Amino acid sequence: MPAQKVALMTGTGQGIGAGCAREMARAGYKVSLMSPSTRSIELAEELGGIGRSGSVLDAGDLQAMVDDTMNEYGRIDAVVSNMGHGGTVPDAIKTVGFDPDFDGPLLELPDSLWHESLDMYVLNVVKLARIVTPIMIEQGGGNFVNISSMNTVEPRAPYPMSMLRGALHSFSKLFGDRYARHNICMNNLMPGFCENVNLSDFARRSIPAQRAARFAEIGKACVFLSSEDARYINGQSILSDGGMNRAVR
Repeated sequence: MPAQKVALMTGTGQGIGAGCAREMARAGYKVSLMSPSTRSIELAEELGGIGRSGSVLDAGDLQAMVDDTMNEYGRIDAVVSNMGHGGTVPDAIKTVGFDPDFDGPLLELPDSLWHESLDMYVLNVVKLARIVTPIMIEQGGGNFVNISSMNTVEPRAPYPMSMLRGALHSFSKLFGDRYARHNICMNNLMPGFCENVNLSDFARRSIPAQRAARFAEIGKACVFLSSEDARYINGQSILSDGGMNRAVR
């Protein structure tokens, strides 16, 4: 890898995405950031990178971000896709933490929300991979890291849309099968509850670590999965949840 590493990152306006951007910059990456607001532009200025406002749902915005990055730095070593929920999630499932007796909507969720969430969680990664993969092939390799959710592998009632991230995980495996021969990896990082949530007592007790994750902890895991050291990890989905999920996979 060259001395100047470059990371293209989406969803970096706040929270986990911003935390990952800070850690990538601290690890020596030049960062190219995008989010719907101007916060990514401000963060990029702080971190010595470039930023723009745009939507991951818009292929034109993704292409413009890649073009800006290549014009400025000439390469892309890592792509970090951070995807939040869509803007039309019903109030009934905007729940912090979870309660074992929670009985939220499921069949009442409209088709439009399912389609929006598929676009947000899966298709934006596919669209970005179409643009960046040829660049990585030409330069000799690269890493994709998708910020997913612990609720993908253990579905919970307050977070029904996370089941669609399972499709993202399957895509990542197929992508790894196809492009590992080009020294390109795609993996999913699945955070648990993070420091920006006010956990219920039940949720806190459910975490063996007895606390939420710090953004920097998720960011450091992102740095590793973006690095040369992780090039033999491919098509995997890795939990960073303080031991909260109980399923054996």
